[in-house]
Amino acid sequence: MSGWRRSRLWLLHLVGVAACAVVAAGCSDDGSNGSSSSLEPAADLSEEISGGNGPFIGSAVPAGVEQFGYVEREYVASGTASSYTPTVPLSGDGRWTFEPDDTAPYRTRILVRRPAHAKDFSGTVVVEWLNVSGGLDADPDYVSLKEELIRQGHAWVGVSAQLIGVEGGPVLVVAPGGEGLAGKGLKTIDPARYGSLEHPGDGFSFDIFTQVARALRMRGPAMGGLKPRRLLAAGESQSALALVTYYNGVQPLTGAFDGFFVHSRASVGLPLVGPGEYADLAGGLGTSPTFFRTDLGAPVIDLQAETDVTGILDSVVVRQPDSDTFRLWEVAGTAHADAHLLGPIADAVDCGAPINAGPLHLVAKAALRRLDEWVRTGDLRRSARNQPRRRRHRAGRHPHPARRCAGGRALRRPRPEVQHPLHPARIDDPVACRASRRALSVA
Repeated sequence: MSGWRRSRLWLLHLVGVAACAVVAAGCSDDGSNGSSSSLEPAADLSEEISGGNGPFIGSAVPAGVEQFGYVEREYVASGTASSYTPTVPLSGDGRWTFEPDDTAPYRTRILVRRPAHAKDFSGTVVVEWLNVSGGLDADPDYVSLKEELIRQGHAWVGVSAQLIGVEGGPVLVVAPGGEGLAGKGLKTIDPARYGSLEHPGDGFSFDIFTQVARALRMRGPAMGGLKPRRLLAAGESQSALALVTYYNGVQPLTGAFDGFFVHSRASVGLPLVGPGEYADLAGGLGTSPTFFRTDLGAPVIDLQAETDVTGILDSVVVRQPDSDTFRLWEVAGTAHADAHLLGPIADAVDCGAPINAGPLHLVAKAALRRLDEWVRTGDLRRSARNQPRRRRHRAGRHPHPARRCAGGRALRRPRPEVQHPLHPARIDDPVACRASRRALSVA
């Protein structure tokens, strides 16, 4: 069996463990002007990657884009990147000031899925910071957004931004039987294909992400000659934390992205680290809460599952009001990892309770559409404004067993014999239900 196929089979188990981990918490320039100076460093994307076992990505759901008139290609991204250091202590309001620090050469990879023909391209590129919490590069936002990306003709680019994805390293989610691949990195998983890659450490990840964005705007080989008009940064979970740090400290310096799709963030950003180091995600959780700054022009849609709001991610402490550049969408009855992310093996994963099947991916598609419209037109439609927040219940009190609304249909509740340390909040007021249905109706 090829390494590529082994990786897919193992990742099904890895994502299953991640889903089980959240069952107990609720299972059942200043913005961006779209410009880039030729004097600013950009990644070299001219070298296409071939050989080995083909493109590797940790996903339970195959991309399968060719049948939709798309192509999948993989390229080296290389250059010299800077790390950053704050010039003043980091404040909770997100109004951070960074300056470049060390520099180091890098040679990572990007995975591109784009329309084969220019006439089918919308002009929007979604650039996903690939997630490495399982010790592998994974594309959870692509899995959630695939149908909307293809329907609209958007391009998608996954960036191996972090050290673990390339070189290997610590694994936050351990799956029995997955030790052979978890934490090994691309270079070990498929040395024939990825052996020449080199990553200088997570402190340089933010500038690598910027340099890839600049290169994509140049309509080079990686874009097949397509001309991007809008770049939207996307990231889920650990990658969402990276986007919090990026937005607050790096976007003001670079203006590299036109909008931000932040999915399942925690109450903090991803820490800055020194050369050769991994971002200390576990150590960062529980530190001082960090809001999105409100003085930039690039809009943010922050999508949170119910299990993100309380529990280890604790995003409830960074709830902030909607503004001209910020929207928070919280979706009742949904989980950080769910049946849609697990794909065809969801029913085979034994978590002691049914895997959450709340349609978060539909709301994610609606949120992406709204963000794209927001960036293109400068206006966010009324249906995306003032989404009601979920109610929190006081500690020790169980919520009334009302039906939770998601798209107008009740979600299956966990079996009562399963003990939940956190009582899931609910949306049980008609206004909130209507808002949820409106969001789902456009997906």
